Amino acid sequence: MNNQDKLKLSQNIAVIAGIFCAAVALLLLLNFWQISKTDPIESKALEALVERLKDDANNEELKEEIRNFDLLARKAYFNSQWQVETGAYMLLFGAIVLAFALRVYYSAKSKIEEPEKVLENEIASRIIAQKGIIIVGAAVMVLALLASFLSVNELKTYDVNALVADNESSTEDAVEVINVAPAQATTNEASEEVAPGENETSEVAIDGTATEATPEETASETVTEKTVAEPKPAAASSGPSLADIQINHNSFRGPLAQGVIKHKNIPTEWDSAAGTNVLWKVEVPKHGFNSPIIWGDKLFVAGANEASREVYCYNRNDGKLLWTGVADNISGSPATPPRVTDDTGLAASTLTTDGNAVFAIFGTGDVIAFDMNGKRLWARNLGVPDNHYGHSSSLITWDGKLFVQYDTNRGGKVMALDNKSGETVWETQRQAKISWASPVLAEVDGKYQLVLTADPIVAGYDVETGEELWSVECMMGEVGASVGYADGIVVAANEYARMVAIDIRTQETLWEDDFYLPEAASLLAHDGLLFAATSYGVFVCYDLKEGELLWEDDFGSPVYSSPVLADGKVYLMDNDGVMRIYEFSRELKKVGENALGEMSGPTPAFADGRIYIRGDEHVFCIGK
Repeated sequence: MNNQDKLKLSQNIAVIAGIFCAAVALLLLLNFWQISKTDPIESKALEALVERLKDDANNEELKEEIRNFDLLARKAYFNSQWQVETGAYMLLFGAIVLAFALRVYYSAKSKIEEPEKVLENEIASRIIAQKGIIIVGAAVMVLALLASFLSVNELKTYDVNALVADNESSTEDAVEVINVAPAQATTNEASEEVAPGENETSEVAIDGTATEATPEETASETVTEKTVAEPKPAAASSGPSLADIQINHNSFRGPLAQGVIKHKNIPTEWDSAAGTNVLWKVEVPKHGFNSPIIWGDKLFVAGANEASREVYCYNRNDGKLLWTGVADNISGSPATPPRVTDDTGLAASTLTTDGNAVFAIFGTGDVIAFDMNGKRLWARNLGVPDNHYGHSSSLITWDGKLFVQYDTNRGGKVMALDNKSGETVWETQRQAKISWASPVLAEVDGKYQLVLTADPIVAGYDVETGEELWSVECMMGEVGASVGYADGIVVAANEYARMVAIDIRTQETLWEDDFYLPEAASLLAHDGLLFAATSYGVFVCYDLKEGELLWEDDFGSPVYSSPVLADGKVYLMDNDGVMRIYEFSRELKKVGENALGEMSGPTPAFADGRIYIRGDEHVFCIGK
């Protein structure tokens, strides 16, 4: 290529790059202006709806309208953020290309032997024009980059402590326990009153005695952003076996949090209004969106409000309340809980148990352990989650360790705590943004790993050391659905993003889809099939390995609960409290529909011959 060709090519590239940069810069400025006019946390329309609700507090339709309005406003805002961030990178790329092309152009032009003869005043005019264009162009690009920076980082400065609930004087509605059987009083161990001075302790030791906290210990307890935590040996007890876990329902979505239940004789028909196949129901004292968990004859749920956080243990055979554990007097716990949305609350995370203790985490960042009789073992605060909806990632335990996914606006991390003491075994920082999804245990070539999903990565971690084993960058937005896992394949998805199937051994992407995407309902994968439920009421089945859509059922009701496979059938509860039951099949075969009689968002739990469902107010036991 001769000098003249280089001159012409570089000139054309510079012109194209200049036009591209100008167009992107103008779009960024327009987008910034639009975002600056929109506050994702507050809006006049939303305030007007809330004012209407004060005059009509029991209007459920108005409540749902407020929730939907807030959800749509936030999603639109975050989508605009992504556009601005992408545009900034495009502008930066265009500017680099433009600068390089101009450098080549002027270098080639200087080598031309006979420059054009022009008058001095013409040369001066050209120089002034060129300088003007460069100055204006640079100013536009600088403004655009500044606008993109300000837009993208607006919610990263969200101060959770400044947005605490501002009304602590609201009275609590009276709660009446349904006397299916005479309710027992709280056991002596669970109802021990806190002795004077005990509210000044930082952590409850394993033997239940309080240990006084020094100022240094208190300060270190509230630090949440550690770069690396030294791995410590796990507790001597390796925890229950897989067989023990499979005959119980010890975590969100059952054994290993995969949504596959081994129990048989699960009922498919009931009538809550008539009481048919409803063995008992009991009102839960405090509200929560966490799912029931089961070990032996005991069932556990949690509830919370601004005043207190509590764990409840019921006899799963007759619904008797056995004990109540209160999460209080925890060093670092905020005096006033953070602001959370109504559809998350302070008790959204499902508990877990290893058969020796039950573990809970609340939206305040408090983690607490009780033994199976309600005796408090230990408690600690992980730092108040910087989260504009509220914390909802559920707990899971394996091999003597309690795993906590703690992805917030301040950054992501995953932790393993010792089941017996609550001390940190290991802690791994993640290159991830905030997530509401929960960890899943996956067995790969005889070893277990923890699989997490967030924006932008899906990743696996060694359960013993916390080492990141693999990572695939494929997600975006507000990730709420946990992954599905089966046959060495991990499937992750998020609404307004994509669904991605990943070979866990090679990290190869097997297939992608962007049509039917879940918002909150986790994915169910098993034996060559994948099931997903959208928030707008479409339930679909895919071929797990190929990604082929096999069937869909559009029932139109919103869904937050996750599908669960039990006894050869897939159970899916919608938010209206209707359980839809399908054959586990490559063809659409609906077994039945059963109404609970009240709203329900949590995922049900299963035991032999029974289903345990948490509604807005009650826990129901369904059985023949």
